[in-house]
Amino acid sequence: MISTDSISKVLIKYDVKNIHLAVIGSHSALEIMDGAKDEGLRTVCICQKGRELPYLRFKRLADEIILVDKFSDLVFKENQDKLREINSIVVPHRAFTAYVGYDSIENELMLPIFGNRNLFRAEERANQKNQYFLLECAQISHPKIYKNYSEINGLAIVKVQESTRKLERAFFVVSSAQDYLEKSKDRIRKKVISKEDLQKSVIEEFVIGTYFNFNFFYSPLTPETEFLGIERRLQTNLNDLNALPAKQQLEFDTDVKHIEIGHTPASIRESMLQMVFELGDRFAEAVRKEYPPGIIGPFSLQSIVTPELDIVVYDVSLRVPGNPIMATTSPYTKYSYGHTFGIGRRIAMEVKKGIRSNKLFTIVT
Repeated sequence: MISTDSISKVLIKYDVKNIHLAVIGSHSALEIMDGAKDEGLRTVCICQKGRELPYLRFKRLADEIILVDKFSDLVFKENQDKLREINSIVVPHRAFTAYVGYDSIENELMLPIFGNRNLFRAEERANQKNQYFLLECAQISHPKIYKNYSEINGLAIVKVQESTRKLERAFFVVSSAQDYLEKSKDRIRKKVISKEDLQKSVIEEFVIGTYFNFNFFYSPLTPETEFLGIERRLQTNLNDLNALPAKQQLEFDTDVKHIEIGHTPASIRESMLQMVFELGDRFAEAVRKEYPPGIIGPFSLQSIVTPELDIVVYDVSLRVPGNPIMATTSPYTKYSYGHTFGIGRRIAMEVKKGIRSNKLFTIVT
């Protein structure tokens, strides 16, 4: 496993006046590079051949583009050498962890990563000290977990990955053990999911309420947990299906897809903010104890507010969560800083502060 000391030895050779923020060209790369440019930092985008067009068209964002056959080729010596040569700090998002892989990130990538590289794996529900474990340590409510499909006694959601596109989710809703058996068998037959992935899946109680993604930023330089804002996810083909009249919904004979395709902004009633702040503080403290040095940078608690005004967290992001809409719509960053911005810019602000205070080594691993 790559140690903090070994990364510090890489970092000490960097020209901190010419730092580049490096990002995989997918997921939230545009958001990250936009924030970097707003703060006057240089950027480099690692693009998979055939997927580089957006990063070429938005000419302002990428100072340099590195083309690779596959995103996982980032670990090749020539690519790592090039990124070290231009003083690169890698900013992680979901595509980075999915395509490069946890093993490579933890053991092969000799590049400074903004964040705690040993924490990313905790997102995976099959991991022993996973997000449920961390939520319980923080005394934060999460949906009930059914240990076996035979326990299902109401609406539940089966959280399983697609068999071919590992970045995408093939979640499906069931109402009984028999419904689970029928729907899972049908999805395996259609090769939407695999038996192996189904065995590793989690069955959660389906909690009714309003969905909010609460986005935070933990700064080791302050130290402080900041609340940056809220967004909601648009999913195909779920969101516009529920706009149809009930009669047409009943006639709909296609599986609902829980694939995230976009974002919408949101705010929450002011009287709930006390609870939101406390959730972020407790979660950051729990992670610090279980995964030292803890969270570095952004994290998101994807939550449901119930009719009783309780907050139930159903998913956790332990890297850039991907919500570009927040950069222009969050009132909460304006309350703190006097202007509205998103997670990409907040990361760039932290990197610049680390450089100015000679503490860059505390925000990378």
